[in-house]
Amino acid sequence: MPQVVGVQFQPVTKIYHFDPNGYTDLLPGEWVIVDTVRGRELAQVVYGAKEVDPHELSGELKPVLRRAEPRDLEQRAYWSAQEGPAKAFCVAKARELGLKMKVVRCTYSYNGRRLVVEYVSEQRVDFRQLLKELTQHFNARIEMRHIGVRDQAKIIGGFGKCGRDLCCSSFLREFHSVSIKMAKNQNLPLNPADISGVCGRLLCSLAYEDAMYTESRRYLPKLGQMVETPEGVGYVRALNVLLERATVELPGGRRVELPAADLNVPGDVERRFGRFWNAEE
Repeated sequence: MPQVVGVQFQPVTKIYHFDPNGYTDLLPGEWVIVDTVRGRELAQVVYGAKEVDPHELSGELKPVLRRAEPRDLEQRAYWSAQEGPAKAFCVAKARELGLKMKVVRCTYSYNGRRLVVEYVSEQRVDFRQLLKELTQHFNARIEMRHIGVRDQAKIIGGFGKCGRDLCCSSFLREFHSVSIKMAKNQNLPLNPADISGVCGRLLCSLAYEDAMYTESRRYLPKLGQMVETPEGVGYVRALNVLLERATVELPGGRRVELPAADLNVPGDVERRFGRFWNAEE
């Protein structure tokens, strides 16, 4: 199986695989120079050389060229210090040209030869004039990169509803798909203010426990369904997915909360509650 080294180009971002190229003793935290489609880049090792299944790889592996030298890190520090003034200039120029875009971040390559301008915009932006002026002002190749609001939140950072640092900026390396179905699955209020993050999109945390809720719901009746209970026939009015209990409304309006194992769905017992019956046996 092929050996790879995992590196990141920015903190808490996607991990990319590279050919160790003989550097099998690399340790997490070390800096290396790697060959990419954009040329040579400085990257930080996330994990050292290890074997992976070939199916996990896509395309040809680019090599690690060498360990980073002190001069490389000095260059990185210098150009990182220039990113603030570069962003201020880009913001001023975009405003001067009347462009409806928000410059979120400007990032130099470690040697200052490339400047990436990341921005958000709700509509298509004609930034040809801006690109021309930036090229004239900066002695670097300019790359304009449109990003989404989730990426913006990841870059800027902040605090979530839980009071802790945002997941995306603290440990979540890649965004995963989140749907309103996940909120429904967990019986959460569908008020956008309650289930949306600072980015305005659905909370990433909705996906963390969705698989568990989906599995638990397999053994619960549906809301409004008629069920048989030890106290009579009634209709399911509420579900507690975590405790696997259901609130059933009996004739006369009385409501009782019962374990799912005590409910009998006529003609559907084995399929929905099979695991409870097997556990009792």
